[in-house]
Amino acid sequence: MTDATTRGPGATSSARTVVTVTPNPSLDRALELDRLEVGEVNRAHGVHVHPGGKGINVARALVRHGEAALAVVPVGGADGTRLVTLLAEHGVPAVPVPVSGDTRTNITLVEADGVTTKVNAPGPRLSDAEVDALLAAVEDQLATAPRAVVAAGSLPAGAGDVFFVRLAGLAGRYGVPVVLDTSGTPLARAVRAGGLCLIKPNAEELAELVGGDLVTVGDVVAAAREVIALGTSAVLVSLGAHGALLVLDDATWWAGGPPLVPLSTVGAGDSTVAGFLAGTGTGAERLRNGVAWGRAAVLLPGTEVPSPAQLDLDAVRVVEGPDPGLALKEL
Repeated sequence: MTDATTRGPGATSSARTVVTVTPNPSLDRALELDRLEVGEVNRAHGVHVHPGGKGINVARALVRHGEAALAVVPVGGADGTRLVTLLAEHGVPAVPVPVSGDTRTNITLVEADGVTTKVNAPGPRLSDAEVDALLAAVEDQLATAPRAVVAAGSLPAGAGDVFFVRLAGLAGRYGVPVVLDTSGTPLARAVRAGGLCLIKPNAEELAELVGGDLVTVGDVVAAAREVIALGTSAVLVSLGAHGALLVLDDATWWAGGPPLVPLSTVGAGDSTVAGFLAGTGTGAERLRNGVAWGRAAVLLPGTEVPSPAQLDLDAVRVVEGPDPGLALKEL
């Protein structure tokens, strides 16, 4: 195990930038409803528009806490232009890579009791030349020695299942740690290729990755260590309302807190990643920070990211070496 995951990147208060890469960004429009009536006319009483995509959310959360971050994004059409404008309004520096297709818009319907329905558009198809241009833009940033690269989200058509493998290979040449938050075949291909600093699946994504059911803490730890054996330094498993597990080759921690009534769960995992990267000290301390950021995010509308004043670190409990026989639903 290297220190790159538990004590860096971001283990010290460094001005070095975290570069985020979002291959399939979006404008995220969240509509607040009392209750969603399927097949009926529904009237929203609140509307929120944010620059969206998992990597973008990580960058926004970091910048809101005074951390240096930069977003590399392919953009096209009027919504792509608006996305870049919104990033600037949030104080997030961006490297826009022009593409011929239109940037997608995602719709989130949030009911008063916190139930969230999300409809994600597929996004534009990228040409081979556009994929190469996106990777070239990332390499330009790698040459500046960022503290980490966060590659996150789904892949648009045309990017190919090995896009993240290619990106990790580039980062490896520059000695820059890679944090990956994706799912399905792109995650499996990247994990098999190795060389990742951290992956952040949820329990369902990790189960799909290893091809087994994950019922207990021990199941999750065993699955995470299968991943670690393939060349990933650490696995941060988000468990929704049941907190999160950080698994290394020689240690495991769980962190969580009292139940919350969520306003929107969209983007909470991205805030968790940002909080983990911004944290300092041991893996346990950084896990506490990440979970505190994620818990704060679910209390906010749309994909709004929490401010420092909205964090409650004292509410987060950390357990080293949690009982492997404990069911995840009992955490």
